[in-house]
This record gives sequence, C-alpha cells and structure tokens, in this order.
Amino acid sequence: MCEIAKLIDRVGKIAKLVCEMVNELPLDDSRSERSPLLPDRHPEPDFFICDIFDAAPKSDTASMEHPLFTLSTKPDHQTREYRNGDKYIRLGPSPIGLATVHDRDILIYCISQCMARLNAGKQVLRTLRFNAHDLLKTTNRATNDRGYDLFKAALKRLQGTQIETNITTGGREQWEVFSFIESAKTIKETRDGRMQAIEITLSDWVFNAMHEKAGDILTISRDYFRLRKPLERRLYELARKMCGQSTKWHLRLETIHHRTGSNSTLKEFRRMLKAIIEDNRQHQHIPDYDFEMTDDLIIIRPRRDFTETYCEPETPRAIDQVKLKPSTIDVARKFAGGYDIYFLEGSWRDFLMRKQAIPENPDGSFVGFVKKYVEKNGRA
Repeated sequence: MCEIAKLIDRVGKIAKLVCEMVNELPLDDSRSERSPLLPDRHPEPDFFICDIFDAAPKSDTASMEHPLFTLSTKPDHQTREYRNGDKYIRLGPSPIGLATVHDRDILIYCISQCMARLNAGKQVLRTLRFNAHDLLKTTNRATNDRGYDLFKAALKRLQGTQIETNITTGGREQWEVFSFIESAKTIKETRDGRMQAIEITLSDWVFNAMHEKAGDILTISRDYFRLRKPLERRLYELARKMCGQSTKWHLRLETIHHRTGSNSTLKEFRRMLKAIIEDNRQHQHIPDYDFEMTDDLIIIRPRRDFTETYCEPETPRAIDQVKLKPSTIDVARKFAGGYDIYFLEGSWRDFLMRKQAIPENPDGSFVGFVKKYVEKNGRA
C-alpha cells in the first residue's frame, strides 16, 4: 500500500507539472515570439552619454574602424589583429577570453561618470569609486548573485585583455601595450559578502582618449543596453558614430564585416545581417536607426524621432581639428595651478565651441585660457 501511495503521489506531481506547462503555451498553435530586446530591468526615463569609441582622439577614427571587443558570447581565446595602413591594433585574450561587447558597458559607465565631472568643472582622476549596484542598474544588468558574478568576470576580461597598438590617443603617437582597465577592487562589501563600493583604475590609453574627446560627446539611447545580440550593438555603435544627423549613410557589406569584428564568413555574416535588418524592420528594436540591404550595400538612416530628440549641434569641424603642440601643453602646465591639463584643454575646446570661433593662434589662446581659468577659479 505504501508503494502504491508513493506512485499515486508521483503521478499527481507529473500531472500538475503538465498542466502548468500547458497553461504557459499560447492559445493557438503559433509559436510565441521572444522580444528582440532584453527586459527593462530598471526602468528610468533618460538617456546616457559617451562611449569608448567616441572617446577616441578627435583627429583619429581608428578606434571606430577597428573593433576592440569580441562579438562572441562564449570565451574567445583567439588573438586578433586589425590594420589600417601602417596603424594596427592587436588584441590578446585574458585567461578567460577577450573582453566582450557586453563588457564594454562598464567602460561606458566609467567614462560617463568622468564626463559628468568634467562638464561640472571638476577634476577627474584615472581611479573611480562608485556603487556597483548603480552600474548594474544603469547598464540594465541583473542585480542578483549571478549579476555580480558576471560583473566580476567582465572586470577580469577588461583587465586581462592585452591591446598592442601604435594608434595615436590623447595627442600622443607611440607604441603601447595596455589593458582597458589597470585594476579593479572591492573597497566595501555588504554583510553577506557582496561587493558594494568598487574602485576601478582606467588605463592611461583610455583616460587620455577620454580627455581628448571631452568637448565632443555623443548621446546614446538607453535601449542600447537592452540589445541582446552583440552584432546589433556594434551596428548601433557604427551608425551613431558615422551618421550623426545625416539623412543616410552607405557602407559596403565587406566594410561592416571588418568594422564589427565578426569572425564569421562573409556569406554567414550576410545571412545574420539580413535577419537582423528584417527583424529591426518589424520591431524597430535597434534604437534610432533603420537599416536596408541592397545586394552588398547597406544603407543606414536615422529615424525622425531620433533627429528630433538629438537636436544638439555637433562640434564644428574646424574646432574638431584644432591641434596643440606638445610644447604648448608643457608651457600651459606651468600655469595650470594644480588642475589636470587635459581637463583644462577640454574646457578650452568647449569655450571655442560655444563661441563658434577658431583663434588665429590656438597655442597662445590655450595658454591664455589656462591663465585666466586659474585666475578666476583659484588654484586646484
């Protein structure tokens, strides 16, 4: 009798499980469709600024032309190299793989924090301290135990991925080997041992690039953090960087294949890109832009609501190309009064942008600006 009772109980549990599964099925025979966007885990009605590619030197577009993050969602241990003429970037994986497109969210958050301080006229250092929960929430990541574990793994990849390059950043052209971040550590934990406050030190390369772009930041949609597929994120990045407020932009399939860093064959990449474009035509889940494929030509168009939302003027092209001599930086540093010289340069470029004017002697203008800034605001 005891065995029969156990058997009846087991059958009852199986029947209950089957009922639950049936209740989750759609009412008709069609398969339910999964949203192309990740769920909005932390709804907030605003936008976020700055990304690592837009933090590249103003005179250099190499960090947009060459993908720095792998599209793979599995550990990628392949060494990558991208060239453009005599410029190159070589990526070496960490023990747990290359830094991924999703890992890049951490850099977006860090640089956004730095830019907010720069815009407020505050000094910025390479080492940042902030609440880990705030970063996870802002970048639409889970805040449970698994979310924190994935966050730690992302930090390891960002620190462990080795980048070798001769590309100019922060006005300096030199051979360098570096990581995206120099270090990361927990400086405060919750009672249950979960990281609470964290300290991240950016690499010199990333920090210098950010300063060089201080006066020319692009705003990105918050829905960027909800895109499921790494390739969709790269398409958005490329569109946001290249299109600006142009009515449309053309790129050949081979060019996008190279710039996204896809490891697929061109035939497979065409198939994936076509599927994404068709999906975006139906759901418009990739923020701000529509894509069209005609043979091997990709057309990118900003949507009407995008041009209405992002109506801020772009940095004038002439101001964008103004360069200072290295000797000018050295002279200006003597009058900087303890302020970070690249913060002062960013403020000077903002000043030129507001005036919509280019000085005849940019080097003399910058040194004069530094003197007046310290005179007005006092020493740091």
